[in-house]
Amino acid sequence: MFRSFRFFCLVALAIVGSPAYPAEPSIPNFWDAKERLVKPDISDMQRVRFLTTVDFPPFNFLDSSGRLSGFHIDLARAICRELEMIAKCQIQALPWGELEGALQKKEGEAIIAGLSVTEASRAKYAFTRSYLQFPARFVTTKAKALAEPLSEKLRGEPVGVLLGSAHERMLREYFPDLKVVTFDKQEEMLGDLKTGKVVAAFGDGMRLGFWLAGSDSADCCRFSGGPYLAPEYLGSGLAIAVTPENAKLAAAFDYALHEINVKGIFAELYLRYFPVSFY
Repeated sequence: MFRSFRFFCLVALAIVGSPAYPAEPSIPNFWDAKERLVKPDISDMQRVRFLTTVDFPPFNFLDSSGRLSGFHIDLARAICRELEMIAKCQIQALPWGELEGALQKKEGEAIIAGLSVTEASRAKYAFTRSYLQFPARFVTTKAKALAEPLSEKLRGEPVGVLLGSAHERMLREYFPDLKVVTFDKQEEMLGDLKTGKVVAAFGDGMRLGFWLAGSDSADCCRFSGGPYLAPEYLGSGLAIAVTPENAKLAAAFDYALHEINVKGIFAELYLRYFPVSFY
């Protein structure tokens, strides 16, 4: 009961005060503008090297000229500017399997590459607060767009979801009155959505947002309801990892992330890489 109450509270926080179909993109914000964080003194650090990868677009990738680019790259640079240490900041890309070893060997000071925040990883690293979470979303055709509460409007209707996914488990628990239709591949699910075989598709908001923005959707569809945050199914989102002895650095990153959000810099970066907001 507590978990269900918490889940729907999060949903309510996401949609209260917003129109059913907002004209402007919604920007995720996990920071209280009134909160005052102390800026740790890290002036004694000779270097802050962020470790990342090149195979997680749009977060980190090589652009057409072979230059390291992406949301994480621009975010790391914004953090360095906010901390007034751009001259000391470096960004290095490594294969995913080498990131943790490089951090332990002090070949870098932080990992910004989507390292999962779990009980096991918290035992090895200090993390910043989450700067981005991945909500679940419903997608419907534009002709059948729906506003909350979707649990009532979709009762008994066929809704697609990927078989065996966290989203399937979440859908079955929190929307038990739907007719769940499972698919092995997202393209099959979205194809059935376009032809009306299912009235909605449920899944990762980020991936669905890219589909909505791409040519495969043929401008057929839109997000309906949500966003839905459920950390017990979807995780706690993205955070920057440092070694435990560098906890002061994680606190400095938190200070910078807070300021970046308050100043609107995070919103600018978010819309640069996610033009169809998944919030």
